[in-house]
Amino acid sequence: MRTATGSASTGAEFSSGNEGGLAGGIYISRTGYLNTKVFIKALIFFPLSDYKMGGVKRMTTGHNKRSIEVVNIVVSTSLEHDIPLEKMAATLSNTEYNPEQFPGLVIRIKEPKTSALIFSSGKVVCTGARTMDNVRESIRKIIKSLEKINVKITIKPEIHIQNIVASGNVGMDLNLNVLAMKLENTEYEPEQFPGLVYKLPHAKATFLLFSNGKVVCTGTKSEADVNSALDKLIEKLKKVVK
Repeated sequence: MRTATGSASTGAEFSSGNEGGLAGGIYISRTGYLNTKVFIKALIFFPLSDYKMGGVKRMTTGHNKRSIEVVNIVVSTSLEHDIPLEKMAATLSNTEYNPEQFPGLVIRIKEPKTSALIFSSGKVVCTGARTMDNVRESIRKIIKSLEKINVKITIKPEIHIQNIVASGNVGMDLNLNVLAMKLENTEYEPEQFPGLVYKLPHAKATFLLFSNGKVVCTGTKSEADVNSALDKLIEKLKKVVK
C-alpha cells in the first residue's frame, strides 16, 4: 500500500498515530515547514497531472485570466464504532489492506471518485472529493459498505475539513528565479522539480508556483480562504515583479 505509506510520511495528523495519513498539506500549513518533496508528497494521491490547471474563470485583465478551482477536499470523521479491517478487506473488492506497512485500510469509491483511509477505531480520512456534497455521499457509501460485514453505523458522522487543495492561475508569467530571491518563505530546486514552493505570510496557505502562472494551493479549509489566499498572492507578486 505505497500510497498510504508515502502520504503518511508528511506527518499530517488529525488525532494520533498515523491516522491522518491522507490529509495532504496539513503538515505544511500547521508547522510552516517548507520542503519541495514534502509538498509533492502532500499531493501524492492526486498528481499534478490530474489537476485541471486552469480552474474557473473569475477575473479577466486583458489577456491574463485569474482563476482558481477546488480539486480536492480532505476531511476526517469518526464512525464511533470499531471496524474489523481484516473482514472488510476479505469481503469488499474495492479495498487494500496491508497492516504490516500501514494500520489503515484503503477503500476506493467509483462515484464520486474518492478514496478513504479507515482505521479499526472507526476514524476515517476521505480525500478526492471536489465538493462537500461529494464528501457526504462518499461517507454514506462507506457506511453502506460496512453493512455487508454486519457493521451498522447509527450516528450521523461529524465531518471536519482538514485541507483544501485548489489549482488555478495568477494571470501572469512568473520568473521563479527572481521570486526565489525576493520572496521569503520559499523553496526552489529546479533541478528536482520545476515549481517553486511559497508559504504565504499571515495566511494558512502554501502555494506551488509555475513559470507559466499556474499554481496549486494547499492548507486552506474553505473555498473563501482559497480565493482570499490567491488574491493576497497576486498582490504580493505584483509588488515583486513591478
